Amino acid sequence: MKTIGLLGGMSWESTALYYKLINEEVRARLGGLHSAKILLCSVDFQQIALWQQQGEWQKAGHFCAQSALTLREAGVDGIVLCANTMHEIAPMIEAVVDVPLLHIVDPTAEAIQRQGLRKIGLLGTRFTMERPFYTDRLRHRYGIEVLLPDDEDRETVHRIVYDELCRGEILEVSKQAYRRVMQDLAERGAEGIILGCTEIGLLVKPEDVSVPLFDTAVLHAKSACAWALSDERAA
Repeated sequence: MKTIGLLGGMSWESTALYYKLINEEVRARLGGLHSAKILLCSVDFQQIALWQQQGEWQKAGHFCAQSALTLREAGVDGIVLCANTMHEIAPMIEAVVDVPLLHIVDPTAEAIQRQGLRKIGLLGTRFTMERPFYTDRLRHRYGIEVLLPDDEDRETVHRIVYDELCRGEILEVSKQAYRRVMQDLAERGAEGIILGCTEIGLLVKPEDVSVPLFDTAVLHAKSACAWALSDERAA
């Protein structure tokens, strides 16, 4: 079994979910008392969130790259960055470590392709929805057309992530707001919805919309488990 390095804390609410999901998947695959080999580097999100707001992506990237190096020096075989938005700086991590960075878009896009879908709505932080690092990978590598909420709805989705979900606050009024945004995307032609922030799955569930949901935290965690066990045999 390979050792997974979790680079988390962005926010810790979803990082805790990664730990749980990966261990549940290992147990389901191997049985018995098996659990995952994981090393966690959990950062203080306050400074990173400030750099995001200021557009200081190089500073945020350098910080995360150094954290990834810490994981590598501790002996991990691959790195899982437990956040969608921070994949903006994924190339900076890949440049300094000699092990794979398991990119969050890839298992998400593969799950969409398995269902034969081509036009997908995307929810996430304003950065994930508006900056090209995410939508370009979906379009250029996987041929997936991306639909975004309108300007006002993008701001609503973004605000709820930072002001509520990253703080562990799950509010019914926000669930209803997300349901409305998702239904609007479906009515505009979205065949499914990407929950492109690892905290959003804490708020909305498949029954909240009429089209399939693709929870990036769940898909990323399960993909990391499959990678870690790729040479493993049940004991």
